[in-house]
Amino acid sequence: MAAHAFDLMTLLDAPGVGPGRIRKLLKKWQGVPESPLLDNHLLREALTESQVAALPASRERVKRQWEKLEKKHVHILSVVDPGYPQALRRTLGDESPVVLLCTGDWELLGKTSVGFCGSREASETGLATAWDSAELLAREDINIVSGFASGVDMSAHRAALVSGGTTTVVLAEGILRFRVKKEIRDEWDERRTLVVSEFGPNLPWSVNQAMRRNRTICGLSRAMVLIEARATGGSIQAGRDCLKLGLPLFAAVYEGAPESATGNEELLAHGARRLLKSRSADRPNIRPILDAISNPLASADKVQDLTVQDAQLGLLS
Repeated sequence: MAAHAFDLMTLLDAPGVGPGRIRKLLKKWQGVPESPLLDNHLLREALTESQVAALPASRERVKRQWEKLEKKHVHILSVVDPGYPQALRRTLGDESPVVLLCTGDWELLGKTSVGFCGSREASETGLATAWDSAELLAREDINIVSGFASGVDMSAHRAALVSGGTTTVVLAEGILRFRVKKEIRDEWDERRTLVVSEFGPNLPWSVNQAMRRNRTICGLSRAMVLIEARATGGSIQAGRDCLKLGLPLFAAVYEGAPESATGNEELLAHGARRLLKSRSADRPNIRPILDAISNPLASADKVQDLTVQDAQLGLLS
C-alpha cells in the first residue's frame, strides 16, 4: 500500500488536485486492480491535460520528500490502507483525510481518545480547567488529542504527559515543519506522543488548514471538550462541526464567563453538554464524558440530566 500512498501524495502535490477531487477519483477506482494509481486510465480521463502534464514534476518533488520522511521515521497511511484509523472513517466518512503522515507512537491512532479545543488566549480558569480535565481523562487511559496551539491545546497536551498519559498532536501544517515547542519540551516523550499531519510535508500553517485540522481532531476523538470559544473563530467552528458530526461535545460553564468563552453559550443552546465541577473533588466532573464515550447513544439523555440536577455539581470557577 506504500505505492498508493506515494501516488496519492503526488496527486495532492499537483496543481488544482485537492482532497475533494481525489475522493471522487477513489470512488471510481473501486474494484480497479492493484496497478499504480498514477498510471490508471481513469485518472488520465479525470484530470485536465495541464494537470496530467504536471504529474512528473510532482512525482519528483514527492520522491525527494519521501526520502526525508523515511529518514525522520515518518509513518505514512493512505485512506486505502487497511490500517487507516477506523475512527476517521466512522466519523468523517467521505471527508476523511486522504493521507496521514505520523511520527511517534502511531498506534495511538487506534486508542480511545478525547479531543480538546479552545482559545489561544484562554482565561486562567480556562487553562486550569483544560489541564484538570485532560489529566483526569489521561489517568483513565484516555488519549488526549489537540492542535498544538498556545493556550488550551498546550495545556491539554502537557497535562496528559505530566500525568503519565498519552497525547496526539494534529498539525495544521506539513509534518517536516514540526518542532517541539519550548513550553512542552521538558514533558515531551516520543514513546507517549503522536504527531499527525494530513497536509503536504512542507506546507506552512494556514487558516483553512487549521479549520480542516480541527475536523480531523473531531474525527479521531470519541468526544470533544471545548474550554473557551469566542463568538467567531476556529474554536467555535470546531464545536459546530462536532455537533454536526453527532460527536458528544462538552462545553465548560463558568461563573462570570470571560469574553473568550462567549461562544460556549451558543454551543450549549444547540446541543453541547455542560462540563461542570464536582464540588466534592473541586475539579471538573469527567464522569459524563466517560459515560458518553463508553455508550454514546444510551448516555446522551442521562448526561444532560446529570449535569443539571446532581447536587454534587457546580459551575467551574
